[in-house]
Amino acid sequence: MTSADASDSPRGPAGTGRNYRLLTAAAVVTNLGSNGALIASAFAVLEAGGDGGDVGLVAAARTLPLVVFLLIGGAVADRLPRHRVMVTANALNCLSQAVFAALVLAGHPRLWQMMLLSALGGTGQAFFSPAAEGMLMSSVTGEQAGRAFALFRMAMQGAGLGGAALGGAMVAAVGPGWVLAADAAAFAVAGSLRSFLDVSHIPPREPGGGMIADVREGWREFSGRPWLWGIVVQFSIANAVLGAADSVYGPLVARDDLGGAGPWGLALGFFGAGTVAGALLMTRWKPRRLLLAGTLCVFPMALPSAALAIPAPVGVLCAVMFLSGSLVEVFGVSWMTALHQEIPEEKLSRVSAYDWFGSIALMPLAAALAGPAEAALGRSAALWGCSALIVVVTAAVLAVPDVRNLRRADRPLLPETPDTPADTERPVGGLG
Repeated sequence: MTSADASDSPRGPAGTGRNYRLLTAAAVVTNLGSNGALIASAFAVLEAGGDGGDVGLVAAARTLPLVVFLLIGGAVADRLPRHRVMVTANALNCLSQAVFAALVLAGHPRLWQMMLLSALGGTGQAFFSPAAEGMLMSSVTGEQAGRAFALFRMAMQGAGLGGAALGGAMVAAVGPGWVLAADAAAFAVAGSLRSFLDVSHIPPREPGGGMIADVREGWREFSGRPWLWGIVVQFSIANAVLGAADSVYGPLVARDDLGGAGPWGLALGFFGAGTVAGALLMTRWKPRRLLLAGTLCVFPMALPSAALAIPAPVGVLCAVMFLSGSLVEVFGVSWMTALHQEIPEEKLSRVSAYDWFGSIALMPLAAALAGPAEAALGRSAALWGCSALIVVVTAAVLAVPDVRNLRRADRPLLPETPDTPADTERPVGGLG
């Protein structure tokens, strides 16, 4: 293979392959729609006469099937061509959001209808996410993989920034129904892009013992790495309380104290801007101790909940959202780099499924309990509790030796071959 061929190959130099470009473009389109839809769905419930508890129920309805089907989705993605799994999931998301939009635009959607459509969206996400993560990691090679992940996340988060700001403004200007319709269109475009992905570079899977055996094999890979399951447990709690704050308390504080959907969309936009800044930093910075640097940067995730608890003025809220977004992106890039260098390619989607499963397992419960917790403790006390939990679990995970000691790899995993040029070989992990 010539150097020109290598640059056009799905496994060409890190960050320049055709698959990488398609995945990045599709992620940009999806995030433009989905970040606005997150705001729109909450305000659709409120405009239909719902309260904070109803907003939590709709959020929980999306997350529950995501939890239920993730492990199956990971096994399916390691068995079937990943791009086909992704396209099918995008089609389901497109359909569910289109119907949701039609109901909202027609006026007065019922709570059970919004919950059902959110559940269909969560089901699609359960199959999409493990396939997408495995596809991205298999499309990037070399010691510059961290930079490629940072550039991908910068593009994705930049789209999230625009989507959140635009979505909040559109909800305020034309209502949530049109924002949901735009999200459905975004899924259609993204699915079309992903249909052109090339999986010919991925070796055929060896015949296995069935779906259950694949799930068990993924569990062995996951549970045998303390740094992996330790951080997943940490984020199981942290994501649950953050999800409650973002999907339930944030819109309520915005409605009651900040002026409505527009300021909340602006605050989410500043978080997105922070993630772009953090990703830009990670294109240059390569921390030697990947997970130690990343975990230390998780502590500021407690700040937005604290700002909502006060509640702080919009300017202060935007500042802490920007700071937390920029620092948590250091964790995000470090985490992807660690998975890329430590997990075998043929098990990436199954390990990713366990990662996703653990990270979101408590989110339906937290979202459903957000309303009752507000009624029992008060909104401010519930938000302070969210901040405290994030600090406690982040401090606890630093007690895991592998989290403190896992290092960026120096030596290549793959020998030099015509398909993997010498300057783009994939490294192995520091824990071997």
